[in-house]
Parts: sequence; structure tokens; C-alpha cells
Amino acid sequence: MIVRGIERRDIFITDDDREDFVRRLSGLLEETSTACYAWALLDNHVHLLLIPTEISLSILMRRLLTGYAVSFNLRHKRAGHLFQNRYKSIVCDSDVYLLELVRYIHLNPVRAGKVTDMNALADYHWSGHRQILGRKELCLVKDEDVLSLFSGKKSVARKAYYQFLADGLLQKVSPLSMGGRRVSQSLDDSLTDEDSYDDRILGGGSFVERVLGEEKPVEASRSFDELKKVVVGYFELDVTELVLPNKARRVSTAKAVLCYVAIRHYRMTGYAVGKALCYTPSAVSRAVQRGQKVFDGDARLRDILS
Repeated sequence: MIVRGIERRDIFITDDDREDFVRRLSGLLEETSTACYAWALLDNHVHLLLIPTEISLSILMRRLLTGYAVSFNLRHKRAGHLFQNRYKSIVCDSDVYLLELVRYIHLNPVRAGKVTDMNALADYHWSGHRQILGRKELCLVKDEDVLSLFSGKKSVARKAYYQFLADGLLQKVSPLSMGGRRVSQSLDDSLTDEDSYDDRILGGGSFVERVLGEEKPVEASRSFDELKKVVVGYFELDVTELVLPNKARRVSTAKAVLCYVAIRHYRMTGYAVGKALCYTPSAVSRAVQRGQKVFDGDARLRDILS
């Protein structure tokens, strides 16, 4: 998952901030028996790879982010929201994508320019990479589980893990903070266009169907109808314009915002939203990306939809 600062502002200014966040995360992981396989703190965002067991991810993240935001505001004498909307979470097929996600997250400080290369990354204090290499200052990661995927012998596994990350710097970067068909297929060539996909899930086929089958039904026809009314009111449209063929920019923007909020915040499926708006799955996926840009760039819209 990824958590960003509001308007992409810094959420970590000093090492006291970083230590506070890590301390809170460590306590919650232990208290809730949640497994962490990778983490990295950057100035304005956080990457986490977590597997909850006893409580839902939403409860854990609410406790973590609320507590941290309060302490951050007190330390820096500020008020107001610290984080951008809700954290963005992607469900992944751990059998196929776990190591790819570990690599993606632990290489993030290099790709973001916080450190220059693999040698400098080994000295970067604010990620799980150092722990997997055997440096135990911040023990959040299930390092033995990660290393076991490379070898049963730790010394061999650490060398293989290090080389696995180094190889990643030579490869084209896939945006693993996203789900959906294109990203999933880029990592698993057994997937076809006929398999099932969802923008919230990294994986395809039977894994997606299993995850969606476990979802609770959205209470949501009423909520979605209310959301539509708010969106069409904001964009000064008639609700019927959302389902009729119309290429007007204002209509397509409203539909994009509706797709983004319904899927990312209401946790509706892309299929359900597409059916409601007469969109194909690929059109829904593109609309979600457009809608997020509109939503993030319009403070008044965010306030209304909050």
C-alpha cells in the first residue's frame, strides 16, 4: 500500500518524525499479529507490504495514521489533514508477486533519488532492506520468511536477495502500486486478456475471482446513488447525462471522478461501476486514473465528497 501527504507535502521532516512512525507501526504489527514483508519511508509518502491476520487492514491503518498525524501536528505546530485522502491499497497474489513487491518497495529510495545506488541503499536507515541484509536496528520485517524464498541458508539467501534487488535496477519499472490487467500481465505471462482483473488487485484469473467472491456486498446502491447526485450537482449536470453517450468534457470529468471515488473510497468493483455508467472495464480503469487527478487537484471537490 502507499500513503501520501496531502497535496504531496512532506509527512516526514525530521528523524524524530520517522522514528515516531516506525515505533507506532512496530507496536501495531506486534499487537495485531500483522506480518510486514517490506517497508520504505520517503519524505512525502510511505510504502508498506502487510499481511493482516487478526484485525482488518483498515482498522490498523486508521490507528496508525490518526495517531501519527496528531503527534506530527503537535511537533510541528500545525493543524489540519496530513495525509492525502485514504491510503491506497492493492491486494496481491502473494505466490506470484510477493518478491516483486518486496523489490519494488525496497528499491523505492533509489528510484526516488534519496540514495544513489545499491551501496548507499544498504546504509539507508528507513526501510526494511537493511534488516533483510542482517542489520537489526529496526525489526519490522519478517526477514526469515523473505529470505526463505531464496535459500534455506541465510548467507546464500542474503546474497541472492541482494542480487535480485540489483537486477531490478536494470529492468523496466512496473507501477506495482496499481492493479489491473496491464500491470498484472507484465509480471505474469500466463495471464491472458480473457482472465478476470480488477484495478484494486495485483493478479488475475482465479485469484481475482476468489478475492471478489470474499468481498462483502456493498451496502451501496443507495450510497452510489447519493454519490451520483453529489457529483452531478457539483458539475451542474443532469443524472441522465452519466449514462447517455456524451463526449462533453464536463460529463467525462464527472464520470471519471465518480469512478475514482466509487472504486477507491466506496470499495465498489470496477465491474459494478462500469455497469452503472455503461463503461467497459478498460474505460473504467482509464476513468479511475483521470478521476484521481481531478480529485487530488480540487480541494473544494474533496471537501464536498468527504
